[in-house]
Amino acid sequence: MKKPKWLEKEVMREIIFGTDTRAGRAFDIALLVAIVLSLIVIFIESIQGLAQMIKSVLGVVEALLTILFTIEYAARIYSAKDRKGYILSGWGIIDLMAILPAYLTYFIPTARYMLVLRSIRFLRMFRIFRLFSFINEGHLLLRALGKSMHKIAVYFLFVFVLVVCLGTLMFIIENEQPGSSFTDIGTSIYWAITTLSTVGYGDITPVTYLGRLLSAFIMLLGYTLIAVPGGIVTASFINETDKPVRDGLCPRCGNKVEDGDNYCSHCGEKL
Repeated sequence: MKKPKWLEKEVMREIIFGTDTRAGRAFDIALLVAIVLSLIVIFIESIQGLAQMIKSVLGVVEALLTILFTIEYAARIYSAKDRKGYILSGWGIIDLMAILPAYLTYFIPTARYMLVLRSIRFLRMFRIFRLFSFINEGHLLLRALGKSMHKIAVYFLFVFVLVVCLGTLMFIIENEQPGSSFTDIGTSIYWAITTLSTVGYGDITPVTYLGRLLSAFIMLLGYTLIAVPGGIVTASFINETDKPVRDGLCPRCGNKVEDGDNYCSHCGEKL
């Protein structure tokens, strides 16, 4: 018996990873609807006091969606040119995390692990990351974040040192004052973090004029520091935009592509 055309590896790859064909667009739309539906199910499941019938219906819907995502994951592995590359790629791991928790719940029968079981089920929220695959700039944003991590890490180290110094300084100023909430350096650093981030819970406030002056300075400083990570990522994002294919790598996700490929087998980008 002749195998249906859509089961051929090349045709399946074009449907799953391609976006320019009618079948490819229909596949993406159907998958997007399934992901959004699964998120809605998770949101409803988290509501306390649901009727048993509603829980049963949600359980059936979740089981069907899990089967659907499992078939889709297997089809991606089957049709990908570089199967190992897809499985170990970021999107491959996210695809696996979308289905793995549902199966793990069947292998933890012991009652004392029920709380762990519940936590595992809510790992299904990882499916929300799959929505990035439907955003053309999503891959560029993730690559820009990856290339910016070193600079952002240095920036946060600087901020950490800054809040330690500012918190310690406020402790020195306020500690001996009557009614002061700055009872230790740890509490003072916590206050410096909430103030520098402009959150300002108001649970700890300075009582001296010098302390209030330092507090105002930290608030103003916070507005200038908040913009720095955004600028770092934006610069990297601009550098990644419109980047041509180089060294056989996809300009969108950075994975290896083969000569003659029309689409990247990892992210579906048209080459």
